[in-house]
Amino acid sequence: MTTTEEQLGLALRKVRWLVLDVDGVLTDGRLYFDNNGNELKTFHTLDGHGIKMLQKSGVQVAIITGRRSGVVERRAHDLGIHKLIQGREDKYKALQELLAEDSCRLEDIAYVGDDYPDLLVMTRIGCPISVPDAAPPVRERALWVTRARGGEGAVREVCDRIMQVQGTFDAALAPYLASD
Repeated sequence: MTTTEEQLGLALRKVRWLVLDVDGVLTDGRLYFDNNGNELKTFHTLDGHGIKMLQKSGVQVAIITGRRSGVVERRAHDLGIHKLIQGREDKYKALQELLAEDSCRLEDIAYVGDDYPDLLVMTRIGCPISVPDAAPPVRERALWVTRARGGEGAVREVCDRIMQVQGTFDAALAPYLASD
């Protein structure tokens, strides 16, 4: 998908929900297991703080992932993400379930994905986003490809950009610049 900055700005201005994949977006996409078969994941702190700031600005954040992981449940809880659906390959159907609980127009949703299971959602919402190391068909259908890779600050980049376009970034940043 060829896009202009103007098209991207219009799409980001409408965003009321940011929906995220996990493996390859919130993580680097690699799966780690210890000798006992426990799954380990690493998350970037920049992404986490960006999510918290974005939520405070009024944009809801949801996670839809094909795998099930207690680690993801804990991370979502720690970040105050209440909309979490795990173990679902049909991510569009999962999104429809979220929308049945809390209405939002498809054109007001941004989604960050990296692989084929993300395509059903990405081709139906207003602002499809991919990470640079996404599968080529995913990158081709994205309105925007982040500079940062999955698990390396890509989600923070998205959160900051949404707030900048929506005019909420300065207010979100202000508490970190205030002096006594």
